Amino acid sequence: MICGNDRFNEIERRLPGIPKSVLSKRLKDLEVAGIVVKRQVPGNRRFSYNLTMAGEDLFGIIERMGVWAQRWVIQDIGPEDTDPDMLMWDMQRRINMDKLPPRRIVVQFELLGAQRKIYWLVLEKPQPSICLEDPGFEIDLVVTADSLALHRVWMGRLDIADALRKDQIKLEGPVDLKRAFPGWLALNLFAGVPYEGVATTA
Repeated sequence: MICGNDRFNEIERRLPGIPKSVLSKRLKDLEVAGIVVKRQVPGNRRFSYNLTMAGEDLFGIIERMGVWAQRWVIQDIGPEDTDPDMLMWDMQRRINMDKLPPRRIVVQFELLGAQRKIYWLVLEKPQPSICLEDPGFEIDLVVTADSLALHRVWMGRLDIADALRKDQIKLEGPVDLKRAFPGWLALNLFAGVPYEGVATTA
């Protein structure tokens, strides 16, 4: 919700694998706690879930916890840490919109690893979208990547230039789009936080 998702289906899509019953209970618990308010969408039978002032005030706490984890806990990303669905939803939220061409750009991602998965990232203003099925638009750029390598890039543990040089990430498409692609990715919110290791003394 902090990232702007306020409909039940939107929230569910960004939490791959969560049962609807569990999500419903958690949202209800957040309502009771005064962190979320449920409102009916005007002219619609559906509802939106919005953060209260108390909920918005949690952002600083969540951000500090993320910074702490990236600095002291998350030394690197292993195969057991990869979740392609979560990665692609996070990528969709963190695009440098000001660096995109004025026209719509469709990027097909083929992630290789324990299982092969394909996604389509539709980059257009005001909001990029991720598709789990071919949206039917012409593909402008194809990204074939080792899933673990792309996760490591996204978390700031691997430089994208190194991944491209080692063919862990491959780009197919016009030269100008391949050159611009790395600049479109804002990376994870905590990617710029360096790992410091576990401190043994104060």
